[in-house]
Amino acid sequence: MSLSVHPVQDLNIQIQDLNVYGWNLQDLSTSGLEYYSSTSHTEQKMTLMEDAKKGVITPEIEAVAKAEGIDAEIVRSCVAKGLVAIPKNARRDTLPVGIGKYMSTKINANVGTSRDCIDIDAEIEKAKAAEAFGAHAVMDLSTGGDLDEIRTRILKAVNIPVGTVPIYQAAASRKIVVEMSSDDMFNAVRKHAEQGVDFVTVHAGVNLNSLERLRQSDRIMNVVSRGGSFTLAWMLHNGEDNPFYAEFDYLLEIAKEYDMTLSLGDGMRPGCIADASDRPKVMEFITLGELVKRSREANVQTFVEGPGHVPLNEIELSVRGMKELCDGAPLYLLGPLVTDIAPGFDHITGAIGGAVAGMHGTDFLCMVTPSEHLALPSIEDIKEGLLVTKLAAHTIDLIKEGPRERAWKQDTAMAYARRDLDWEKQFELAIDGDRARKIRDARKTESDACSMCGELCAVKIVKEAFGEKKEEE
Repeated sequence: MSLSVHPVQDLNIQIQDLNVYGWNLQDLSTSGLEYYSSTSHTEQKMTLMEDAKKGVITPEIEAVAKAEGIDAEIVRSCVAKGLVAIPKNARRDTLPVGIGKYMSTKINANVGTSRDCIDIDAEIEKAKAAEAFGAHAVMDLSTGGDLDEIRTRILKAVNIPVGTVPIYQAAASRKIVVEMSSDDMFNAVRKHAEQGVDFVTVHAGVNLNSLERLRQSDRIMNVVSRGGSFTLAWMLHNGEDNPFYAEFDYLLEIAKEYDMTLSLGDGMRPGCIADASDRPKVMEFITLGELVKRSREANVQTFVEGPGHVPLNEIELSVRGMKELCDGAPLYLLGPLVTDIAPGFDHITGAIGGAVAGMHGTDFLCMVTPSEHLALPSIEDIKEGLLVTKLAAHTIDLIKEGPRERAWKQDTAMAYARRDLDWEKQFELAIDGDRARKIRDARKTESDACSMCGELCAVKIVKEAFGEKKEEE
């Protein structure tokens, strides 16, 4: 198949310009990816979506309904329609987590090595910490070291859904990324499925059409998705369309065999505010919407990944547009970051964008850490990123149909605790009670109020005034 777009030099995109996160596309160390046979796989039962379409309320659906406090029939109906995904590999025992319509907003934490920082034990600890700090899923984005060992250990270390990006391993199986074969790509997907991975990101929307839109655009950042850049470089080098797009039916076969959820990655996502709402992004989402439909017809669960840098005034259009194009599929966003000038504070810019995106329909937030754009995150970065993302998720749930009542109860309980100056209750209800306690203890006052106002505390004055009035009566 010949490439129907202009060659690399006319695209003004050089292979070396596609280096992201410190992984040089021209010089990758070998990490052998042998063919991973599925012959040991037992006879496949129906997928969760198939069961749901047949009216069956499975244990997974029942568990999600109980956790969310809603009727199991509502969950079943949403799973059947593809409006809710419960990423759970048939080969792995893990906590069922519902993502999508009527579900509380979920959070993913990214962990994993880089070629420059290979400390497997540290990444396992990060995964455990992420679960402890409240993540509903973790993704292993490892690119350095023994990728199989890291993935296997993470799958054993946590009891929440685990996701991966198989093309990272496919790329590492060859010295140069562009020399990986389509077999390498699909073998990586099958291998991860066989090992129990619950969901995989595949950049199946990057194809010749979106590449042509990129050629015609005046983007500043070109492609910032690592998996997207691998795919684009492969297409340019080999003169062929993206195998994950061209052979999407085969991808669906693998996913269905293991009941593994597909996270349809946004390889053309904008990497800066200036690129936020351009043609390459829109073209890709049109394609992803078509792939969502094909996935549902094959009884494979999906959710769709969304853009990373969007100004506040474009978030509503972006999210509602994605929801419309993808027929209500659960939406998974990194941020979005609402400004580009905050290195060291991108967890905050991401939480701001995530809260606004959630107001318009985003279901699943990928936390951003203070290390974003700067370095591999530490455990403290993971904790900080998760806490601010949990805040964003809670603000979404306060107005989201489904979790709204529970979220309001939490805030109302805090209001009563503050009215009563009940500090222990406030610490108990706080998103990070330990931190709140440390701040108060560091600057204590003789008063039962805080040291900001002391005896002049408005709550204290009114409380005492009402108390005196009642005594007089």
